[in-house]
Amino acid sequence: METDRFDWKRTIKPNILMLKIVGLWPAGDESYGLNLYTLYAIISIFLFQICHVFFQTANLYFIIDDLKAVTGTIYVVLMCMSIVMKTYCLMKNMEMLKQLMITINSDLFQPKTLKQRILVQSSLNMWKTLVFTFWFLAAGCSFFWALFPVMDNTYKEYRLPFLAWYPFNTNRSPQYEFTYLHQVLAINFTSLANVNINTLIAALNMYVGAQFDILSDDLKSLHDVRADNLADVTKKLKKCIHHHREILKFADYANRFYNTLLLVEFFVDGVTIGITMFQLTVVAPLSSEFYLYFFYVNGISVQIFMYCWFGNEIANKSSKIPYSVFECNWTNLTQEEKKNLIIFVLRVQKPLQISAAGVFYLSLETFVKIMRTAWSYFALLHQVSSKG
Repeated sequence: METDRFDWKRTIKPNILMLKIVGLWPAGDESYGLNLYTLYAIISIFLFQICHVFFQTANLYFIIDDLKAVTGTIYVVLMCMSIVMKTYCLMKNMEMLKQLMITINSDLFQPKTLKQRILVQSSLNMWKTLVFTFWFLAAGCSFFWALFPVMDNTYKEYRLPFLAWYPFNTNRSPQYEFTYLHQVLAINFTSLANVNINTLIAALNMYVGAQFDILSDDLKSLHDVRADNLADVTKKLKKCIHHHREILKFADYANRFYNTLLLVEFFVDGVTIGITMFQLTVVAPLSSEFYLYFFYVNGISVQIFMYCWFGNEIANKSSKIPYSVFECNWTNLTQEEKKNLIIFVLRVQKPLQISAAGVFYLSLETFVKIMRTAWSYFALLHQVSSKG
């Protein structure tokens, strides 16, 4: 019955709503067109992403000799640039993403039994846990970014949340207040875009892993000696082969969306974590800036972990497919059916690994390498600062 269908999109509905708010998810199953929503998306992205990046980047020219000021700006600039890139990739691939949302709710991708619903629920729960943690840390960053000049009373000195250059004097009213408001709106807009694009990518990978869970269970119950005849086994096997092909196709389309993006993302995140850890050593302990950097470095770490965790899950779950075949009652099958099973097993021997531009795979090992690289950046900055 239609009411019994498993709605995969239900889990990510809050993310879709947030993406709609920031102009990154047109209504229905359509992409961007010549309408008011597209105009809203262009204006809001220009005002709150591109302008925010431009004014901070321009300011680097005036503070180039101040290591603390440069490191305090460049980690934000790099992150905002990567978010602009994510936004562009999302908008460019919107039609494909909408199609993926249709595919995931198709009959082939539906869990068929209560056992399979329970199997996929663990993946959904893990995604929800990571998303909640990411949201909490991002909200903490936005809060302290918006209010630390007020909490430190530096607003009296016309200090803005972000170091930036503007073609007007911000050290007087009402320019200061309007600029402050723009920066607060910009960081909240940018954070919303970043969190929801990242969690959407994680959801796509989570869906792929969950589909391998369903496929594994289907293969284990391929042959019921009491109920199935050989024709049923052949039909089930063909459906499993088709399901496997569609999973690979889904993963390939999803990977096209974020393939190159992840290479840039991981480089920026590694540098950003290193710089942020350095900033933690130069600000006053337990100050509002300290808490800002604390939330930020943990938020970026969770962001990387989220990618690597679900990429690792895909590799692990896809590697179990051949073993699932051996767990079915294959000994009672005909020679022809056994040959078909062997051919299928040979084709699924290699696990599916999600790559970032073919340079490295999403795995827990990659997560550890990125964190080690970030620590190296921190150690270098700390050494340079100590010598200075």
